[in-house]
Amino acid sequence: MRSWKGWNWGDKIFWGSGLQLQMEQYLQSKVGTGFYSNASEVVRDAIRRMREEDEKLAALRAAVQIGDDQLDRGEGIPYTPERLETITAKALANSRNGKKVNPDPGLLIGS
Repeated sequence: MRSWKGWNWGDKIFWGSGLQLQMEQYLQSKVGTGFYSNASEVVRDAIRRMREEDEKLAALRAAVQIGDDQLDRGEGIPYTPERLETITAKALANSRNGKKVNPDPGLLIGS
């Protein structure tokens, strides 16, 4: 049985960190579903999901920075209703033809 700063990672968790009773009950309810064997699996899964979200957020921030840099260099194009219609039509056509829809409409420039 591993412990870390007052946490007992067995089937029963003892909170030395003052974690609220509701959180302990929530963890135990997740274990009770049968999807997780113990509370440590719930915590590991939560941390894995948080890391994935952090990575997605970092990628989004990087994409926004690229766009901001392009706009600063004057590389932007007006986003008009006609432009949106062109992007939408291209995405729908690709979807109907079984092609993967491009999540970056900026790459459709000139197509």
